[in-house]
Amino acid sequence: MQICAPRGAVPTATSKCLCGRDRSAVGKARVLALITDHETHRDTCPLRTPLEGRTAA
Repeated sequence: MQICAPRGAVPTATSKCLCGRDRSAVGKARVLALITDHETHRDTCPLRTPLEGRTAA
């Protein structure tokens, strides 16, 4: 994973999903954390994950 930004610029990122999730991050450490969080969300999003066959909580 690599983040590119112009010299001296602070990296930013936005994570949006059709389920209504909308998060943003500023700064290298927070952007990297948001990327990890976004990847995790893709596996657990109710719009992307079928409910059939899931175990009830």
